[in-house]
Amino acid sequence: MMPEVRPSSGVYGKVTAVPGLGGIPIAGIAGDQQSALFGQRCIKPGLTKNTYGTGCFMLQNTGQRAVPSSNRLVTTIAWKIESTTQYALEGSVFVGGAVVQWLRDGLGLIKKSEDVEPLAKSVPDNGGVYFVPAFVGLGAPHWDSYARGSLFGLTRGTTGGHLARAAVESIAYQVADLLDAMQKDSGDSVQELRVDGGAASNDALMQFQADILGIPVVRPAVTETTALGAAFLAALAVGFWKDDLNSSVGGKERRFDPQMPRSQAEALRSRWSEAVLRAKSWEPH
Repeated sequence: MMPEVRPSSGVYGKVTAVPGLGGIPIAGIAGDQQSALFGQRCIKPGLTKNTYGTGCFMLQNTGQRAVPSSNRLVTTIAWKIESTTQYALEGSVFVGGAVVQWLRDGLGLIKKSEDVEPLAKSVPDNGGVYFVPAFVGLGAPHWDSYARGSLFGLTRGTTGGHLARAAVESIAYQVADLLDAMQKDSGDSVQELRVDGGAASNDALMQFQADILGIPVVRPAVTETTALGAAFLAALAVGFWKDDLNSSVGGKERRFDPQMPRSQAEALRSRWSEAVLRAKSWEPH
């Protein structure tokens, strides 16, 4: 009764019902995040990508080793090509770019999502404000459905710029929590984070992400990496490309190197961790 298990890269059939496309092979099959991992060419163990969408989704290639998580992540199949299966660790943040949508639609603080970057840059720092966007609880690695969105450190001097900055920074902090858990599970030291998704176009966010992580953040020239990964898998199946995709398409568009002193980054993350702790278990249960 169950479907046959097939590789992620293989010819499943040919187009028959679309005029002008008859006979074209249907050959790349993968889930969204696995496809983005492949599209980012994270084809070796330790290579890691994060997609910044409404939520955030981080995957790390663990090679042919399925790593059971001790840090509340998900162990998943990345892809299977011919007879070789590769695995990944996955972590999901519930509210990523959605926090910017809330500033726009809920508070009316900005008119369009792109306005958040200049507003956040209108202040030199967060002014001591921390925003935990646990609107629907917290995802990995916390998994607290009773947490709720919380703002800490407000004073009479707090402005809309501080709120915008705290919201943008909250995305980076949550991603950093994921990467910490991932490195503990895999034992691999991540040398760079490859990024994609809508919010990855925010230069201020990407620079802060690099600063907080202490490693480079690399944004590709082609940011639609989910579609690109599916195309890569299909191209391999029909022999359009061989198994080396490193120089096939695109490459990096920009690299963000850490600029913040590690002592400052660690102090910021320590305060973030305090804010998360206070936001947890807010709803009675």
